Amino acid sequence: MEELVLKCLKERRSVRAFRTEQVGEAELAAVLEAGTYAATGRNKQAPIIIAVQDKGAREKLRRMNAEILGTPDQDPFYGAPTILVVLSDPAVSTHVEDGALVLGNLMNAAHAVGLASCWIHRARQEFESEQGKALLKEWGIEGEYVGIGHLALGIAATELPAPTPRKKDYIYRV
Repeated sequence: MEELVLKCLKERRSVRAFRTEQVGEAELAAVLEAGTYAATGRNKQAPIIIAVQDKGAREKLRRMNAEILGTPDQDPFYGAPTILVVLSDPAVSTHVEDGALVLGNLMNAAHAVGLASCWIHRARQEFESEQGKALLKEWGIEGEYVGIGHLALGIAATELPAPTPRKKDYIYRV
């Protein structure tokens, strides 16, 4: 078991090309559950995860994210059919770190169940905007939240990229 976990952590890669078919419900449920088990400061569990699979909602996110990126005609989600949005409660002092750990768990769990993923930025800008706040309200999400990141999730359309060599001075021991 220990070797399998370490192998999964070493082999996970960000993918930037996805097939169009939607991810399976069992795989999605496993990934989402893993996200809820991320460590959080003082176990406050400040983050929330929104699984976006509706094509219209995904398109709204795509447009918002692409506009922030400055490339309104491109898909910053690389064609992934599912977008997981991680938001966090800014009243919790570790909200950014907690959300980042959730995204890490989601990525590693996706790889473990045979799915591909890529962390996509600009969630903060999306959900601090009036359009983003309106979208949360439309989805029935109440409260104050800060965007931490998105996870493009799906089935890889290409082979996983080879790992880049780890930098020489990555680890120091004192």
